[in-house]
Amino acid sequence: MNINFIDAHMENFSLHNVGNKVADEGIILSKNPVIVDSEVHELISHYFLSKFKFQELYQFHHDIDLKYNEVYDFASKIFSDSNSLHEQSINLAKHLYKQSKHPQIKGGDLYIALFKNCIINNDIVEAIGIFKSENKDTFLKVYPVEENFKIESQQGININKLDKGCLIFNTEKENGYIVDIIDTTNKGLEAKYWTEDFLNVNLRKDSYNQTKNMLTLCSDFISKLPETEGKIDKISLLNKSKNALNKPSINIDDFIHDVFENPELIQNFKQHKDRFQEKRNFQFENNFNTSPQALKKKAFGNMTTIKLDGNFDINIHGGEKFIKRGYDEEIGMFYYQLFFNEEK
Repeated sequence: MNINFIDAHMENFSLHNVGNKVADEGIILSKNPVIVDSEVHELISHYFLSKFKFQELYQFHHDIDLKYNEVYDFASKIFSDSNSLHEQSINLAKHLYKQSKHPQIKGGDLYIALFKNCIINNDIVEAIGIFKSENKDTFLKVYPVEENFKIESQQGININKLDKGCLIFNTEKENGYIVDIIDTTNKGLEAKYWTEDFLNVNLRKDSYNQTKNMLTLCSDFISKLPETEGKIDKISLLNKSKNALNKPSINIDDFIHDVFENPELIQNFKQHKDRFQEKRNFQFENNFNTSPQALKKKAFGNMTTIKLDGNFDINIHGGEKFIKRGYDEEIGMFYYQLFFNEEK
């Protein structure tokens, strides 16, 4: 999916402060939208938008009906009437405060902004941004005083470090809009409050997420298989799965049979796939187009590397049939044989 903000501009934004509900920190709500000069406007736009990658995209969700998803509802009202941005920003701040129930959640400044002229697949759409700043950096300010210089420290926001962010694009409303998310501060259970409790989103069933999750599923399943003859068999399966996903599109049943072949292995993989889908609340399509971006980003790392006694590393990218493993009775050690045509 092609998303860009080259010609986009921020129409206006509102700012509130949301604390931790467990600590009874409360919320501070501003009466009016924020007005800034052109220079600050440009810096804030950079702060809001520069870290979004537009790869792993989401959509709003609710178990009963989408209309009961609070953020979806508030965003829909803003898209219907842009003049309601500040009113709905207050509702968003109150909703976030209600979800800030984990003791490790940090309070911070909450920004809600409206962007015009965003591009999605050549269509011009509006976007709502929800951003939260939780951490302050220390900056040194140096300035001349008479014939000397003075240095002071100040606390402020690093415009290159966005803590939490969400962009909601005014398209595919019936499916829960297209949503992109950033959360760089929390990695534990408390992180769920942003994506699950506050936003309540699921991964979109697009080519990027289908491909990335299939690669994750394969590597997770293969990593748990027993190593009967070293790592070669596992590496062969990993490379076969990635090569199969290099096709423009795949059928999942054909993919599973081509990669795993063995009936028992196929059955075990299907059971693992069912558990994976339930745990991640993600459903694979029977047929989907693959994503080159997801294939490039997802790497198997050390899973395709054989480490021997801390002395040798064998990195295998294919050609497993030209590698043989054996045991030398005389020396009392294992060995690998590698067959090749050309050395570089």
